Amino acid sequence: MTLRIEPSVLEAIRGALEAAYPAEGCGFLVGEAGENGEAVVRRHEPVHNQRVEAGSARNRYEIAPGDFLTTEKKLRREGLDILGTYHSHPDHPAKPSEYDREHAWPWYRYLIISVELGVARDVRVWQLADDRMGFEEHTLNVGDS
Repeated sequence: MTLRIEPSVLEAIRGALEAAYPAEGCGFLVGEAGENGEAVVRRHEPVHNQRVEAGSARNRYEIAPGDFLTTEKKLRREGLDILGTYHSHPDHPAKPSEYDREHAWPWYRYLIISVELGVARDVRVWQLADDRMGFEEHTLNVGDS
């Protein structure tokens, strides 16, 4: 399975996550499902990490249910979908944590970027297995679609 993303969209996400450092930044991957399980990201929608107020944003992110609902309604009118979410791992690898697994949904893609000392580094894409026991890594294709 592949997640295709345009370079300008990936750079915008990287910039947003660097700006959120040392907290985890987060947002939605917006686009459409392509053929053979490929998902094509057309843009991103940054959202507020609800964990900032709780004081745990350094190693957790949470997107409010209302953000999902509002974004889905808006995108429906545009003929686009939420394909998944993105978030950063400040000073940690771009691999899902146990917390990520417990809060993930199998139908979404999860783009995780490690942000080391404020600089976005490794970028990886994951999808939760249907049995919810772990993640499968997907191919990230950065290029114009």
